[in-house]
Amino acid sequence: MEKILFNGEVKNRDEIAIDIEDRGYQFGDGIYEVIRIYNGKMFTENEHLTRLYESAEKIQMVVPFEFEELKSKLAELVKTNGLVDGIIYLQLTRGTSLRQHHFPSEPIEPTFVAYTRDFVRPITKMENGVSAKLVEDIRWLRCDIKSLNLLGNLLAKQEAAAVGGFEAIQHRGETVTEGSSSNVFIIKSGELITHPATNLILNGITRRCIIDICHQNGIKVNEEPFTVNELMEADEIFIASTTSEVMPIVKIDEVEIATGKPGEVTKTLQNHFNQLIVKNGEKLNC
Repeated sequence: MEKILFNGEVKNRDEIAIDIEDRGYQFGDGIYEVIRIYNGKMFTENEHLTRLYESAEKIQMVVPFEFEELKSKLAELVKTNGLVDGIIYLQLTRGTSLRQHHFPSEPIEPTFVAYTRDFVRPITKMENGVSAKLVEDIRWLRCDIKSLNLLGNLLAKQEAAAVGGFEAIQHRGETVTEGSSSNVFIIKSGELITHPATNLILNGITRRCIIDICHQNGIKVNEEPFTVNELMEADEIFIASTTSEVMPIVKIDEVEIATGKPGEVTKTLQNHFNQLIVKNGEKLNC
């Protein structure tokens, strides 16, 4: 049985109990992160954990571990479970208290859980590209917080999945924001364009790596809003996330994008991202 990190202790899954009045369960009052594991090592874990602490601060929560302590506990969990390629999912809620909407007046212990899972890289999909569906963005206005409140994301993803789509590309009116679980990029005349890191999107760690790759390799980056029409007329489209990496979008709502195949800039970025994976463990600028 794989081990789980629960409130600082490594336990079996059947030893763990979370109260029915945990605020994460009743309100989604919590935050989470997903860290990729390549060849037994965490990838960009510093960036993910920094974002975890930032999300906690934004919703007035305190992570119950020092940064390096948490990093060490997660690394030990990976080692204990013998994980080679996969993910760590970690979640922090405000804790258990009598059900009321406002925060508890007295301090309570937060609930922290982390577990690992095998996850195979989606190589074939990255080579061939995938399809997406346009969906109106109905989420709240603090998408920069990686919170447990994902119902809007789930509805969008389900709408795409119902028609065989890999991802939902969300838009507020005519402005494209991001995918239901990814950031969205377009290439036009060799230039990369992506929505700026405002409250309307999550500033993805893979997104940051891609932008850094572009800066290092002379690919112009423009962080500005773009429209649905500009999306559909792009030379290339791809999405990026911890599990999807650099994933080409070749069709949206049954309409082929450009040639209907992954573009050259996208493939170049995939190659550079692969190099980061190979160098995993070195200091990255993401």
